[in-house]
Amino acid sequence: MYYFLILIITGFSSHLASAFTTTYSKRFGGKTGTLISFLFRNVLGIPVWAFGYYLSVKSSDVFLYNSSLLSQIFGWLIITLGGIIIIAALISIQTKSAVATEHDSLVHSGIYAIVRHPIYCGTFLEFIGVLVFYPSYTVGLAFLTGSAWILIQARFEETDLIKRIPGYKDYMSKVPRFFPILSQHF
Repeated sequence: MYYFLILIITGFSSHLASAFTTTYSKRFGGKTGTLISFLFRNVLGIPVWAFGYYLSVKSSDVFLYNSSLLSQIFGWLIITLGGIIIIAALISIQTKSAVATEHDSLVHSGIYAIVRHPIYCGTFLEFIGVLVFYPSYTVGLAFLTGSAWILIQARFEETDLIKRIPGYKDYMSKVPRFFPILSQHF
């Protein structure tokens, strides 16, 4: 019944490989290290955890509350907002999101001037939206697992980014990790 958690945890664990780009590159060479990160994250990690998340929705059992038209609209709005944030981030960093290398440069413009990890922010919002739309116990477990993964992934990734990207540590002190401090921008 909870086999979806195995897929989610396996996918997230594989996705975590992108936080070790520097380690892989030093051990196996730049191109091979980048390839390892790419394969574990993009070919294995993302599709596996996304499929696990999908299965959590399909195996919905006990609902936390009765869904209504209003909650479904609100859920879709949150999912859409998360998607817009992710698209804005991908436009800002272009291919760097798919293929991390030892020679990446700091992106601190666009949405990255407001938040350090907009892709994780958008993903978190999408996780919330799915939970609002499908308020089941299984989706709740997927949400908790996904939220924990975001926190762990970002921490490991930042350790790697400090090693790979000059100026990243200073950038960390100026820009919030996941959610913007609105008073700074208005």
